[in-house]
Amino acid sequence: MINKLLKTWLCVCLICISLTSSFGQGKQTVSGYVKDASNGEGLIGVSVYVREAETGVVTNSYGFYSITLPAGDYTLVYTYMGYQKTKQSVALTSDKTVSIEMKDESNELAEVTISTKKDDENVKSIEMSVNKVEMKTIKKMPALFGEVDLVRSIQLLPGVTTVGEGASGFNVRGGDVSQNLVLLDEAPVYNSSHLFGFFSVFNPDAVKDVKLIKGGIPAQYGGRISSILDVRMKEGNSKKREINGGLGTIFSRLTYEQPFAEGKGSFIVAGRRSYIDVLAKPFLNKDLRDSKFYFYDLTGKVNYQLGDKDTFYASGYFGKDVFGGGDFAFGWGNATATARWNHIFSSKLFMNLTGFYSNYDYSLGQNVNDDSATDKFDWKSKIISTSIKPDFTYYLTPNNQITFGGQYIRYDSRPGTATAISEGEETNISQEPRYGDEWALYAGNEQKLTDRISLQYGIRYSYFRSLGPGTEYDFIPGKKGERETPVIPGREYGKGDVIKSYGNWEPRFAVNFGLSSSTSLKASYNRTSQYLHLLSNTAASSPLDVWTLSSSRIAPEKADQVALGWFSNFKENTYEASVEVYYKKLYNQIDYVPGSELLLNSFVEGDLLSGKGRAYGAEFYVKKNKGKLTGWMSYTLSRTERLVETINNDEWFPARFDKPHNFTAVAIYELKKRLSLSANFTFATGTPATFPTTRYSVGDIPVGENYSGARNNSRIPAYHRLDLAATLKSKKKLFGVGEGEWVFSVYNAYNRRNAFSVYTRANPDTPLRTEAIRYSVIGSFIPAITYNFKF
Repeated sequence: MINKLLKTWLCVCLICISLTSSFGQGKQTVSGYVKDASNGEGLIGVSVYVREAETGVVTNSYGFYSITLPAGDYTLVYTYMGYQKTKQSVALTSDKTVSIEMKDESNELAEVTISTKKDDENVKSIEMSVNKVEMKTIKKMPALFGEVDLVRSIQLLPGVTTVGEGASGFNVRGGDVSQNLVLLDEAPVYNSSHLFGFFSVFNPDAVKDVKLIKGGIPAQYGGRISSILDVRMKEGNSKKREINGGLGTIFSRLTYEQPFAEGKGSFIVAGRRSYIDVLAKPFLNKDLRDSKFYFYDLTGKVNYQLGDKDTFYASGYFGKDVFGGGDFAFGWGNATATARWNHIFSSKLFMNLTGFYSNYDYSLGQNVNDDSATDKFDWKSKIISTSIKPDFTYYLTPNNQITFGGQYIRYDSRPGTATAISEGEETNISQEPRYGDEWALYAGNEQKLTDRISLQYGIRYSYFRSLGPGTEYDFIPGKKGERETPVIPGREYGKGDVIKSYGNWEPRFAVNFGLSSSTSLKASYNRTSQYLHLLSNTAASSPLDVWTLSSSRIAPEKADQVALGWFSNFKENTYEASVEVYYKKLYNQIDYVPGSELLLNSFVEGDLLSGKGRAYGAEFYVKKNKGKLTGWMSYTLSRTERLVETINNDEWFPARFDKPHNFTAVAIYELKKRLSLSANFTFATGTPATFPTTRYSVGDIPVGENYSGARNNSRIPAYHRLDLAATLKSKKKLFGVGEGEWVFSVYNAYNRRNAFSVYTRANPDTPLRTEAIRYSVIGSFIPAITYNFKF
């Protein structure tokens, strides 16, 4: 099977490369890079328009573009909102390379913009169900403890929710947190949060571009069924040395950028460290003064231009959360490494070859270094993935852009390596490692049929193998919905043996119908597959959740999604608006038997149930791009439901993250040149919860019971919150050369005590009376001050 895949992929490569000669006869190609003049960073999504031919393209993720035209004289117009329009005359008598640098015009504009997109991109682009939030905008928005956070910011976009304050990850259009593929320079991040969800792992000073894809997913992406969060790191200032950072209430940041090799290369290093433990130490009693609760991370990237046609990139991330005190120790963290090689085979054929390594691990146990200790517990878990991924883009004509490539991923899952020592006797309660690999091939085309109709279509084939060494168990069927008993001994497989394999075709399609120069209708369909699963039966995912692979008893998760949208701009792109409706069907969704044991359970597959899901809704979005007052409002009306045999009387029930109504508003007002004000407001329906429907008494103790067996039969109170912030630029230069700014913020400004969960208990004073208790993670307003600097 794998040999067939490789042969197919090789044939696709040869066919596309041969197109270079067969379609290029009598025409010439102009290509090159578009970069920021201030720091040399490649600009993503710049519009390159050929005035005489009335056609154009946009730059890719590395700032590269290519246009093939008949020989002649042309004027290329480069536009990117927030940058000065640039024109370049070209006498196209042969293939030519034209690379330019664009200057930031922010200092010359009389009004402020919150977008760096090209005009009408939201209308003319084939993309739908895609949101981009610029880092310049994110940095001006109010934030918890005054610290800019990427994941919290995208939760203000339509179709994106979270189960509550401090919850790890985010939910997109009916998917759980594990169904989002979070990429940092193309390497997957398995847990994107610090401090149990209060902050994300992404250092805002090192992030260049953020894109969230909720639907219409292009064929080059795979591995998750709900969304893609594609985060691209800065490459480092290739013009001059630059230092920036910030001193905040919770943590501090420092970033260093510098060119080398006479501007052919550059690098960036960024670090953060929280210091809650240091600030709190004087106020803790003696028993807690050795407590540890902090996080740190380090982000780095280097790039080097090997020649006119070759550029090399290497980037990495390492972060850790540390908790504990005394004899107790708990920690988790991510480590990623990415190497990329860009090569231009010809003016039409661009390649990006990526290799990555990603490791998520956690540990829990007693902080005892004495090997002779008679009582000790140590538990470690991790999941490692390594991959090689060649991606090709072939610029056939200005109206046809072909993408094709493949990917190989190797998985190494260690759900639990654990030992316990009790009274000197050691017991090994470890689970077997699980291994697997995933192969994928894809091909797609973005094609402009007429001035008003554009298509994007493609196909992806993914093939997964569960591999030995390992043990597979059969289970004795019992009563439906209850734990199944394993048959011991199980079947043993040797190293490299194929235990189970799955293959899935994943078609993708999108179309744009231009109704006018400023209005369009778009539609999309995509099927996605996921072979990696997160086992968690808590309200929100936690660092101790277990990642496992598809197996003989755990089928791949799959999803089909269709979407239809209306997009329009008003008043010369000052305003943009969109309405999208979607419907998603999910298959092989994991649920759990009552009393399931997911941690350190070698027979965990006997505790799992399989069901299906559906999600549907409408997303309304209005954004103001220009003027002193900028921002957006969004409202999402949606439902997310699951159907699992034996649960909820075999009827559909709302998922734990179902929120029918979700409204957000973001406003940024430039009061003066040095002072800007901003505010966020969020309102959302409370999440579902299962409450007792009846009760009985055992003596004087009331016992609640869900007699009807209904799942998520009630809801916690609605969530709403207002955040405020002011950013004041300092008049004085930092060290005589740099600049600084003060950020004053208030999170949860009107002191709302939002419920994370609600549970019932017997009233302490009147035991026969049952009362509901609201649990809030953040129950008051939080003021903060941050000082940011740059020089």
